[in-house]
Amino acid sequence: MFSESPIIRRKSTRIYVGNVPIGDGAPIAVQSMTNTNTMDVDATVAQIRAIQMAGADLVRVSVPTMDAAEAFRSIKEQVDIPVVADIHFDYRIALKVADYGADCLRINPGNIGSEDRIRAVIDAAKTHSIPIRIGVNGGSLERDLQEKYGEPTPEALLESAMRHVDILRRYDFDQFKVSVKASDVFLAVGAYRLLAKEIEQPLHLGITEAGGFRAGSVKSAVGLGMLLAEGIGDTLRISLAADPVQEVKVGYDILKSLRIRSRGINFIACPSCSRQEFDVVNTMNQLEERLEDIIDPITVSVIGCVVNGPGEALVSDIGLAGANRKSGLYINGERQKTRIDNDDVVDQLEAQIRGYLQSKIDVKVVE
Repeated sequence: MFSESPIIRRKSTRIYVGNVPIGDGAPIAVQSMTNTNTMDVDATVAQIRAIQMAGADLVRVSVPTMDAAEAFRSIKEQVDIPVVADIHFDYRIALKVADYGADCLRINPGNIGSEDRIRAVIDAAKTHSIPIRIGVNGGSLERDLQEKYGEPTPEALLESAMRHVDILRRYDFDQFKVSVKASDVFLAVGAYRLLAKEIEQPLHLGITEAGGFRAGSVKSAVGLGMLLAEGIGDTLRISLAADPVQEVKVGYDILKSLRIRSRGINFIACPSCSRQEFDVVNTMNQLEERLEDIIDPITVSVIGCVVNGPGEALVSDIGLAGANRKSGLYINGERQKTRIDNDDVVDQLEAQIRGYLQSKIDVKVVE
C-alpha cells in the first residue's frame, strides 16, 4: 500500500534525455554509471543491460579518449536505454559522441577549456537536439575559485555552476540540467539548496565518491534524503565503490522510503528478538534474494510476533504476523483463514506474494 508522498516538488523546466522526461513533475529518474573499460564493448554493453534490468532510467558511460568514442558508437547501437556520455578535458570527444547518438552530454566546464570550446559543444547539442548536464564537482573546481574561497564551499560550487549556466544562456541554450556534487554531505546539500533558488532547470543529485557499499549508501541516503524531502531533485545517482546495479537498488530504496517512487517490494521487517516465532532475519535474506525479479510496487510486512505484526499487516498489501507454530497471513489488511507454517515460511510467503501479483495482472487483463 504505497500512499502518496507529502513532499512538494520544486518547480522546474522539462527536458528529455532520450525518451525520459526530466523535471516539471516527471518521476525522479534513477541512473547509474558503468565502471567497465569503455573500450571493452561487450563488457560495457553487458553491464548497461544489467543496470537497465535493475530499473535504471538512464546510464552514464565515461568516454575518456577518441578511441573510446569509437567504442561508444558501437555500444550505443546495441542498447536501448538512454546513454549519457561523460566527457572531460577534450571537447572534441563531446562533438564526436554527439554525432554517434549520445542522449545527453555530461561535461565539467571547469576542465573542458575555453568558452569557444564550450560553445562548440553547445552548437553540437543544438544540432542533435540533446541536453547537456553541467557537472560541477567539489574536487575539480576552477583554479580561480579555489584561490578565491580557499576551499570548496557551497558558495564556490554555486558560483562555478552559475558561471557556466550563464554561458549556456548567452548562447540561447536552455536544455540543460545541473549538478553540484561533493563528497561531503553538508557541502553538497548546501550547494544544491543555493542552486535550487537560482535556476529553474532540473537538478541532478548525488553525493559524489560516497564510498563503499555500506558507508556510501548511508551517506547518500542522508544527503539526498535531506534534499528530496525539501522537494529538490529531478534525477539522482548513488555513487558507490560497488556494483553499479547496487547503485540503482539503493536509489530506489531512498525514493521508496520517502514515498516518492516505488519499484519492487517495499519490505517492512522487524529486527527480531526473543519473541520471534520464526527466523525473521533468515526469512528476509531469502525473500529479498528470491524476489529480486519483481518490479511491481508492493508492500510486504514480515514481523516475527503479534506485538507489532497485526498493526503493520493492516497497512501492507501482504502481511505476516508471527504466532506459535503457524503465523497469521493478511492480504490487503484483512486476516486470512490460511495460516503460514513457521517451518516453511519462505516458500509459502513467496507463493502468496507471486499469487497476489498475478491476480492483479489477471484483473487488468479482464478489464
